[in-house]
Amino acid sequence: MTIPLMVGIDGSEASLEAVDWAADEAVRHGVPLHLLHAAAPDHEPSDVISAASERARRGAPTVRLSSEVLREDAASALLDMGRNAFALVLGSRGLGDLSDMLLGSVSLAVAARADCPVVVVRGAAEHRNAWFGSIVVGVGEGEGSDTAVQFAFREAHARHCRLVAVHAWSAPFGALTTPQASSWPLEAHRRPPAQVLDDALGGPAERYRDAQVSRNVIEGPARRALLEAASGADLLVVGARRRQGHLGLQLGLINHAVLHHAPCPVAIVPQI
Repeated sequence: MTIPLMVGIDGSEASLEAVDWAADEAVRHGVPLHLLHAAAPDHEPSDVISAASERARRGAPTVRLSSEVLREDAASALLDMGRNAFALVLGSRGLGDLSDMLLGSVSLAVAARADCPVVVVRGAAEHRNAWFGSIVVGVGEGEGSDTAVQFAFREAHARHCRLVAVHAWSAPFGALTTPQASSWPLEAHRRPPAQVLDDALGGPAERYRDAQVSRNVIEGPARRALLEAASGADLLVVGARRRQGHLGLQLGLINHAVLHHAPCPVAIVPQI
């Protein structure tokens, strides 16, 4: 049985945009689409599911569609269902969020703790509707990027689009500011920035030999580098590390920044 792509809905415009994105994604990957509406037991039933189902059928009439209503906390329900999901797709804000919030509380909670990839659908229509033909993936030093890179290659392959791999770095104090320079003293545990990209991309590139990959090594803050690259992207992919002694994933500053400010949909991919 193929595990489904799941999308959380609450009737907000942002969640309906997530339905549109998820329907296209399900068709690309040939997986079922499952609509999930979770609400507290004291909330009145609504036609949220039927309206979202009709929207999904109009956008992707061939997709295998199912739906479900759960009478429980939305974040808890999504996290539970995400244990057996291809990915979870969410809108950037829900009905219950304050209008000036950059990212809804449910989306943030799920992105921080889910076992599967979480895509938060945000940005203007041209980004949501894949007009740019480009996916950006952030590649960091050390563990945390491997699964995200694999996810990004798979997405680029399914969309037949370009993949842009971005690694941001900062030179040691007093060193030359060119990543190609061999004279600046690397710390024992650090690799040259270009080598970080080569190591991360090597395995997936062998699997996806037809992939069009651009390597961008950028000196400066990772948040700025990723947000600038995402200005011309259909999807921004970043990894999330599991930290010992914590429940679920603890999102770092970079992940928070892209979830709140990225101009395109963002995929948070937990490192396995």
